[in-house]
Amino acid sequence: MDIGCGGGQTTREAARLARPGSALGVDISAPAVDRARELARAQGVHNVTFECADAQVHPFPQERFDLAISRFGTMFFDDPVAAFANIGRALRPPGRLVILVWQARERNEWAVAIGQALGGPEGRPAGGPDAFSLGEPPDVTEILAAAGFVDVTFTDVDEPVYYGPDVSTALDWVNEFASTKDALSRLDPAAAARALDRLREMLTAHLSGTGVWLGSRAWVVTARRP
Repeated sequence: MDIGCGGGQTTREAARLARPGSALGVDISAPAVDRARELARAQGVHNVTFECADAQVHPFPQERFDLAISRFGTMFFDDPVAAFANIGRALRPPGRLVILVWQARERNEWAVAIGQALGGPEGRPAGGPDAFSLGEPPDVTEILAAAGFVDVTFTDVDEPVYYGPDVSTALDWVNEFASTKDALSRLDPAAAARALDRLREMLTAHLSGTGVWLGSRAWVVTARRP
């Protein structure tokens, strides 16, 4: 089961590895699920299904899955303990949970740089969901333990993020972030234009011969349902 599967890339990869079995991708976005289904058909991946569902409350079949995965799809739960408990009930013991989440904001160059351009020197644009809510290992360990998981581990992932081949493409991508839209909506037109100029300058500073890259840090978090 792939939580917050988006366009289904990781779900399809999981399905290819699970030829005798199957993979389910779930996402709260109906357009993303439609796209995931379309790509699975086009690529001939037949042992995969997708559902438009909120993993926090969706009535998954109990003890159905051996593995629950997520790539940056678990940081926005309203009640993370309840959400992970719901996911855990769908795992047959000793099912595994493996999720990729951002580390703390200050450890992510991309977040700090974008935040400074949009929201000032603190590097934190106002409002919006918190993509870094699972960035601190003690907090995550406590959440997963309360949700019924054991053997929680963290593996550091220190890799740059590719924003596109040129500044224009990178700026278009950043402008699609929910946090960017929220920050710009709070500014008057002149201030928003200045913020976009700062974003463009920041991305230009990170342009290399292979495109626009910014540093990032994430955790691969694993746990087990006893």
